[in-house]
Amino acid sequence: MMQEIIKNKLAVLEPVFIGVVNESDQHNVPAGSESHFKVVIASSHFEGQRLLARHRIIYQLLEQEMQQPIHALALHTYTPDEWQKQQDSVPDSPECRGGSRFS
Repeated sequence: MMQEIIKNKLAVLEPVFIGVVNESDQHNVPAGSESHFKVVIASSHFEGQRLLARHRIIYQLLEQEMQQPIHALALHTYTPDEWQKQQDSVPDSPECRGGSRFS
């Protein structure tokens, strides 16, 4: 399952929180797809890193998966302090603005 692969690969960042959500069912893809994910991660490895650098770290770790099964990846990256200030709440994803959904 792609969610577990993502979690396992990001484990090297020693996250204090990690959430990986398969949001494929909210998009114009066949049922059972694993192509659209939201990752919420809080790690001390992000200390002193700007948002773009944090995202680059994740894209490097998931380079192989981004070449094929993953079509879209929403990233929410925090330091442990930022995550605590976020009050441990996972941001909602916007509704898909793509084509019509599969039934």
